[in-house]
Amino acid sequence: MARAKTSGEFRNRLLAKLAPADLALLAENFTSMTLERRHPLEYPNKKVEHVYFMERGIASVVAAGDSGRQIEVGLIGCEGVTGLPVILGDDRSPHSTYIQIAGGGQKIPVQDFRNAMERSASLRAILMHYTQAFMIQTSHTAVANARGSVEERLARWILMAHDRVEGDDIALTHEFLAIMLGTRRPGVTEGVQALSAKGFIRTDRGLITVIDRGGLLKRAGKLYGVPEAEYDRLLG
Repeated sequence: MARAKTSGEFRNRLLAKLAPADLALLAENFTSMTLERRHPLEYPNKKVEHVYFMERGIASVVAAGDSGRQIEVGLIGCEGVTGLPVILGDDRSPHSTYIQIAGGGQKIPVQDFRNAMERSASLRAILMHYTQAFMIQTSHTAVANARGSVEERLARWILMAHDRVEGDDIALTHEFLAIMLGTRRPGVTEGVQALSAKGFIRTDRGLITVIDRGGLLKRAGKLYGVPEAEYDRLLG
């Protein structure tokens, strides 16, 4: 018989917080996945088939307007889980979710995920706490997009990505950043150049390297920090 994994053997922070009994409810139906960039996890207005606990890389939750223009409304890395409509009792959303930075994680079929939630109140509580933290993140993304300059929003986004990757390198093109920030590529290029000129980051062919996190924090100002503090309050 295969030995059951313990929470410490997973690199996802939510899984690491679960009691052994709650983890076992999920882990017996996990499939380890390698997730390449642009790999779709959820399609707009279609049933969610699987829930993903990210261990490496980043997934983006993206909304599209009538013109087809896309903008990121939330991101999920090793701190969280996809499938929030399922956690809230539904089976779909109008948004798409796909891999933005390649990585991997644990996949579980939706019905098995629902069964585990139904069997454990403590598991439901942790997942609902994460859902609240994610909703705060999305609301502050809306505030940032409405009030922040491209440079401030870019600094915030780099900080959020830095929180979710190992090391200081973030693999992203300017084109993809334009989608994430909902702005035109030339504006992103100017923002990247400004942060680079200040010595906060270094760029090289689709790679952003964080050099001075403190400088990025100052540049992002109040656009960064509230969702992160709420995650810590809710989940430790």
